[in-house]
Amino acid sequence: MKLAPVMNLISRATTSVLAIAFCVATAGAQDYGDTPYVQTPQTVVDKMLEVAKVGPQDYVIDLGSGDGRLIITAAKKHGARGFGVDLDRRLVVLSNRLAAKAGVADRAVFYERDIYQTDLSPASVVTIYLLPEVNLMMRPRLISMLKPGTRIVSHDYDLGEWKPDLALTMDAPGKPVGRDQKSKVFFWVVPANVSGKWRWYAPAEGGAKHEYELALNQFFQQIDGTLTVDGRAVPIENGKLVGDQVSFVAKLDGASPLEFSGRVINNAIEGTSQGGRGNTQQPAWSATRTEVWEPKHLLLPPPTLVPPSPQ
Repeated sequence: MKLAPVMNLISRATTSVLAIAFCVATAGAQDYGDTPYVQTPQTVVDKMLEVAKVGPQDYVIDLGSGDGRLIITAAKKHGARGFGVDLDRRLVVLSNRLAAKAGVADRAVFYERDIYQTDLSPASVVTIYLLPEVNLMMRPRLISMLKPGTRIVSHDYDLGEWKPDLALTMDAPGKPVGRDQKSKVFFWVVPANVSGKWRWYAPAEGGAKHEYELALNQFFQQIDGTLTVDGRAVPIENGKLVGDQVSFVAKLDGASPLEFSGRVINNAIEGTSQGGRGNTQQPAWSATRTEVWEPKHLLLPPPTLVPPSPQ
């Protein structure tokens, strides 16, 4: 298999490219770069936008936009703005025509463009309906280009080791691929980078200060680590990272657990805590990152494409 057809597959995967192409390709029944266009059922489009809680404040980017129905629906029903990209010029022309017909051409635009040449940074929501391999190839760009808190919704295929924050299966009447007329919807929130050591100080009795050091390990939105207070380290529990919001629990000195929560802003965390003796509100905390290390997900080997066996 030549490289060109494989890269062509990556580029040509559109909003509605899917299972049939994958199954046929893996069976060796057609060239690996021949990816047919398959529409996303409107019920699935509606569910994807619902799961992402798309509203008037959102800017939605659809990678492989097909006939444009997802961006057009986001604009018409939810008041959002955005654009879609597709390599099929005929679909791009059709999508822009349909957006004009729906009266949303000022908020829903479509471009003939490679998904790998698309700037994703303006998005607050990214939607995809791509082949499994293409999802994996796009994953590093999604992590590196999107702001923490950006929502991602995928139809039918996940993002490999990056576990979804939400996954559901729904009826999809009229779906042109598959036997069971079902669709899967996956949802993620892009996490901030919190790997490293964070330090802050809090008031203590007699005018002294407690020294806190938080060491965090990260695998996408999953976090664990230790909290050290005045030289005594304890493991954190219930670590959560949702976009730029981080929270965890630490049990110190046999007192009630301390619950910490905060917002990550580059190399700082501004937060509050509650608990301890008397289970009271604790002083606000403001941490500075003193040491940075790579999140574990950045150490994953790059995804590879396995072409189908020849007939």
